[in-house]
Amino acid sequence: MFSAATYQNRRAVLQSNVRNGILLFLGNIENPVNFEHNPYYFRQDSTYLYYFGIQEPRIAAIMDIDENKTLVFGDELSMDEIVWMGRQETLKEKSLKSGVSETLPYASLSQYIIKALASGRKVHYLPPYQSFNKILLADLLGIKITELQPSEAMIKAVVNQRSIKEPQEIVQIEQAVNVSNEMHLLAMRLAKPGMKEYEIANAIQYFAANKECQMSYPPIVTINGGILHNHYRLNTLQEGDLFLNDSGAETSMGYAGDLTRTFPAGKRFTTKQKEMYEVVLNAFNNAQSLLKPGIRFKDIHLKAARHLVEGLIDLGLMKGNPEDAVKNHAHTLFFQCGLGHMMGLDVHDMEDLGEQYIGYTEEDPKDTQTFGLKSLRLGKELESGFVLTVEPGIYIIPDLIDMWQAENKNSDFINYDKVNEYRNFGGIRVEDDFLITDNGYRLLGNGLIKTAEEIENYRAEHLA
Repeated sequence: MFSAATYQNRRAVLQSNVRNGILLFLGNIENPVNFEHNPYYFRQDSTYLYYFGIQEPRIAAIMDIDENKTLVFGDELSMDEIVWMGRQETLKEKSLKSGVSETLPYASLSQYIIKALASGRKVHYLPPYQSFNKILLADLLGIKITELQPSEAMIKAVVNQRSIKEPQEIVQIEQAVNVSNEMHLLAMRLAKPGMKEYEIANAIQYFAANKECQMSYPPIVTINGGILHNHYRLNTLQEGDLFLNDSGAETSMGYAGDLTRTFPAGKRFTTKQKEMYEVVLNAFNNAQSLLKPGIRFKDIHLKAARHLVEGLIDLGLMKGNPEDAVKNHAHTLFFQCGLGHMMGLDVHDMEDLGEQYIGYTEEDPKDTQTFGLKSLRLGKELESGFVLTVEPGIYIIPDLIDMWQAENKNSDFINYDKVNEYRNFGGIRVEDDFLITDNGYRLLGNGLIKTAEEIENYRAEHLA
């Protein structure tokens, strides 16, 4: 945990931005794998972590703004639990570390909410994502699950506050990024023809665990990089394959890293692979150079798309005017997703609160219809203190090629004969994490090799 003053100050800021009613925070529970006492790995709700820092299942908290008090609700260990799990730090002790002196049994939460509602007071809550908390909220409020209406005022206040990272948060994020860097270097040292994808996934997860980290998301470790979120890991690496590793570590306090590197399964890229890799890397470098406060990330995304198109024109896969190609979304045959997203306590920071609130504004809302743009998680103007990823890519998806070609879609910009020569190419992505500063940006972590030459030299050295 951070200091008690950290959590007290964060709650004071939130209170000043909402001003009345009750702010209800629901922690997560342990979800069972196959029976009640065999749970999945427990991960506390990130907003609960941000304002209270307590890593404990089945707890809740209330900030009563009208009465100017904060309470934590939860149950202390019973004797049976002590017998099985041993004496542990009490909830009261953990709450004091969060700057909260008053704790009540979990069952008291219902009584508190019922009394508040009977008095006509507003109960603010965030969008629930665990089924348990959806049911709990409906019971507490006496409504159907389908009638739950999270507080927009609370969402906006939380997003506004959590978006700007504190220096101590940056320390945590860089710790996660540096562990992630080492995971990626380990993968580059280990991967070789004849290995299974899961062997590399297992190795990087083992490395993270030895650094007291979890994975910040299920790693994407694959020779089929054209599948954006591929979690199948039974393929065998072969000479000539491209290997994509999208993986990141999460610190014990919940802060994430998120990196991607693509490298040859053997020692060197083929000519085609290197040419395509250079196109992606050029788009990455140009996008990185544009990062600064005041620029819309959507504009950086579109400029990255233009650089991808220019490179694909040089390789003969596309044609025509690059600006027109992007305006007609022709690039989305190759780049179907967004350039990046916010990152912090969640690898897609605060996305449980709604992408419209996290990545966009009321004046410039998210495009939810256009292929490509609907997958852009971040579009609004950047601010000093934001932490985000930059991750351009090229993804060759045979089913998408067939559909577009059958429709003759964007044929003014796409050379389908040439594209079909790349049907089995796969995909390439390059991704790093950045802090937006007052004057520009700073790469987070110690840095990770990314040029084709650096990767080939590193591979050759360790596969000798």
